[in-house]
Amino acid sequence: IGVWKGRFSAKILRTVRPASFHLIDPWEFVRDAGFERAIYGGSVAKSQQDMDAIFDAVRQRFQDEIADGVVHLHRETSARASAQFPENYFDWVYIDANHSYDFVKQDLLTYHAKVKPGGYIAGDDYGTKGWWDYGVTRAVDEFVASGRAEWALREGSQFVLQKR
Repeated sequence: IGVWKGRFSAKILRTVRPASFHLIDPWEFVRDAGFERAIYGGSVAKSQQDMDAIFDAVRQRFQDEIADGVVHLHRETSARASAQFPENYFDWVYIDANHSYDFVKQDLLTYHAKVKPGGYIAGDDYGTKGWWDYGVTRAVDEFVASGRAEWALREGSQFVLQKR
């Protein structure tokens, strides 16, 4: 969840070699106040036209894997995309989308139901402040405290939680 230009997705694909790999991102420019420093709100992409070009480049990058039925692109929000997957569908989910607290909290709650028991929810930017003011850290800490998952690994800003 949260693909941007697909560089990390390409690394995951090469390393893990999943049978099915879903890339979820709306590739939508956000004009809302507070997002000016986000890569999709003005710090890198300056318009929806830029986001469309980034999406086209991602589609091109994974064209062979898409044709083979391995990579599935979902150009929509994580909340909307979640409706396409049954409960206990994913072995693991990696979250690196909107880092604002409310969005991270929603992604954790929504995709927790989509991950198989004992599966993993991982992500980036735990412990970093950024423009999101520790939104990732706060949401992850609350999620773990709720008892839905437990820590499996934390290395640098990367986190891995195991579903209970």
